[in-house]
Amino acid sequence: MAAYLIVNIAAIHDDKTYAEYRARVNASVSAAGGEYLVRGGHVDVLEGDWRPNRVVVLRFPSAEAAKSWWASSEYAELKSMRQASAATEMILVEGMEGGTQ
Repeated sequence: MAAYLIVNIAAIHDDKTYAEYRARVNASVSAAGGEYLVRGGHVDVLEGDWRPNRVVVLRFPSAEAAKSWWASSEYAELKSMRQASAATEMILVEGMEGGTQ
């Protein structure tokens, strides 16, 4: 069952390092079977107090695939770059079994 990483890039404190991260991360995501569904764009808050800055949504074939990518040695350097250059919040959500994935 598909799983989705939902990320809020709350703040970027090192534009150069974050730009390098963005330039390199696509290959890592693709190699793990993931794909970007949302990568930035305008956000309209319809309800609640959540005020995300930059939203990123990725789809992976399964929660296990997403977790394996996130914890992999292949992503470790890139993860460190992201964490050093930006404040992020990230959650993993499983899709619906037998429904639209």
